Amino acid sequence: MTIRRIIGTAGWSISGELSGRFSGVGSALARYASVFDGVEVNSSFYRHHRQSTWANWHDAVPAHFRFAVKLPRTITHVRQLTDAAEEIATFADEIAPLGDKLGPVLVQLPPSLAFERARAAVFFTELRQRIAGQVVIEPRHISWGLPDADAVLAQSDIGRVYADPQKLELRREPRNRSFTYLRLHGAPRVYFSAYSPRDLGEYAEIMRAAQADIWCIFDSTASGAALRNGLDLRAMLART
Repeated sequence: MTIRRIIGTAGWSISGELSGRFSGVGSALARYASVFDGVEVNSSFYRHHRQSTWANWHDAVPAHFRFAVKLPRTITHVRQLTDAAEEIATFADEIAPLGDKLGPVLVQLPPSLAFERARAAVFFTELRQRIAGQVVIEPRHISWGLPDADAVLAQSDIGRVYADPQKLELRREPRNRSFTYLRLHGAPRVYFSAYSPRDLGEYAEIMRAAQADIWCIFDSTASGAALRNGLDLRAMLART
């Protein structure tokens, strides 16, 4: 079995400082995809995209490239996983043009949303009726760290995001799972701070040890740190 080790960033913005590390031809996405193998689409959390937009993104990248796509906030933050079947269907139809370039679907929950077994079970059943591939969840309320929550997620084959920073009650060992998704927001300052070479070395070790597909997404995009960290982590893995 070939293990896919995908490194990327949230979005595909390329800073002028690092533009020389990318192809000078094509759209920003095409240039980004000349180096990275995957990207996390966060804009889908905030707004709908036409099918033609998803189709254009599909066509802009090579065959091996994958898109992780964030579930809309109308589902997670407004409806809070309740009565979401119609919204899920709309989302699934919109991203359909990605075809086999669709990677994980990311479900990020608001910090205030506590685990309720009945609500979660219904939601994941509805989600799985439309999304058959990899799905990962990033809960932020400590109640999602309970064994009961793990059981519900396992029943629907929903993976957990290994995030940084992350509450200790929610942290899970990121090694040797059937599928791993690292989501690195920056620390100590979320969305701004870059990771040190020592930090990156630890994440490189996790990726090398993976027994199945593993993603590592850098989300510290407000300062441009994510892009440099992604490039540096790629370089570390290439040396092994």
